[in-house]
Amino acid sequence: MPRVCRRAWVRPGRLQPKMKARDAVGVDMHASQLTVSAEMVRELVDDQFPRWRGLAIASVCSSGTVNAIFRIGDLLAARFPLKPGAAGPARRQLESEARAARELAGRTRFRTPEPVALGEPGAGYPLPWSVQTWLRGITAADEDPGESVAFAHDLAGFIGDVRAIGTRGRTFSGAGRGGDLRSQDAWMEVCLARSGQLLDIVRLRRMWEVMRGLPRGAGGDVMSHGDLIPGNVLVSGGRLTGVIDVGGLGPADPALDLVAAWHLLEPGPRQAFRDDLGCSDLDWERGKAWAFEQAMGAVWYYARSNPAMSRMGRRTLERIQQDTSPTRAR
Repeated sequence: MPRVCRRAWVRPGRLQPKMKARDAVGVDMHASQLTVSAEMVRELVDDQFPRWRGLAIASVCSSGTVNAIFRIGDLLAARFPLKPGAAGPARRQLESEARAARELAGRTRFRTPEPVALGEPGAGYPLPWSVQTWLRGITAADEDPGESVAFAHDLAGFIGDVRAIGTRGRTFSGAGRGGDLRSQDAWMEVCLARSGQLLDIVRLRRMWEVMRGLPRGAGGDVMSHGDLIPGNVLVSGGRLTGVIDVGGLGPADPALDLVAAWHLLEPGPRQAFRDDLGCSDLDWERGKAWAFEQAMGAVWYYARSNPAMSRMGRRTLERIQQDTSPTRAR
């Protein structure tokens, strides 16, 4: 998991000045971003889960963009949505994420977090929040496994395990990544418009015009993690040890989890990853397109508020633009 901010420890019975859960440079990542302090979390835990009153609270240093994360003792993690909204939809989203985590638990050879509890608004925080098991480890954002062929094999194994769960007749029903590439056109126009001072948008626009027209293959949706970026992958010694942020598990374009090839791997390991999964040329190119779409958004949106995410987007775009691997018939 991400590093623990030692300065943010709040032990039982002790309070400290309120500290906002923010990115590294002190700029909110989202408009009207919610404030979450270790003091608030201490109060919420003590009031709603008295069995954990004896456990210390610690803020987690993370490049994540959706939740503020706090350790509860050694075995638990509390997640607080940062974007404001109504409590009802937020609760339904957390319940959906918990169902996804339960569905994945024990179904892959790698560790994944499991849901523990759902908290209610209070102590100045307006939304429901969740508690799950804490996975020890270092993320690929902090320990780069991109040159490791063994890691590439592990990553392909994880995706294979997820696909083996089966959709049970479900199909993609979201509005984000995982359906029709052309559904992202409006968002890509925003990204291109906002990236004029950051990227070569003339070249990137030409690339998107090709990518957006890639058709779906004959196969249907498969189960996918949906967000295999460096911050969601735990590593040790060039091997995969766990995968976090699993609440988006669900049916999607078979190419969606192939974004990992571009977010995480250099050319040699990337080819091993592709060979393990037996990707068709079409799926491989569509996976590249989904990675492109995600990276384009990350570069400009987090340029000031979350530099690590912005750098990840740039690196992914560089890998895509430098790719010279031949297209092979399968």
